[in-house]
Amino acid sequence: MPDEKQKDYLFDKPKNVSRLLNGFYVICVLLVIADFIVHRHVGFAWEEIPAFYALYGFAACVVLVVIAKKMRNIVMRKEDYYDE
Repeated sequence: MPDEKQKDYLFDKPKNVSRLLNGFYVICVLLVIADFIVHRHVGFAWEEIPAFYALYGFAACVVLVVIAKKMRNIVMRKEDYYDE
């Protein structure tokens, strides 16, 4: 099938990937700015910290990755497990 043309997908072009990432960055900046402008009805004092939920989510992801790396040492099998 050498006559077939390879189909170009949306994210095959680095320019499109760059546009997508720039769009995400703009949205993140707008959300952080909105956090200072929009009044939130909070239930706890620590929720009043600007960007609290962003920091909390980042910290939770870091903790999950660290725990997963430690668990890997516990649950990982030998490399030749299926060759026995």
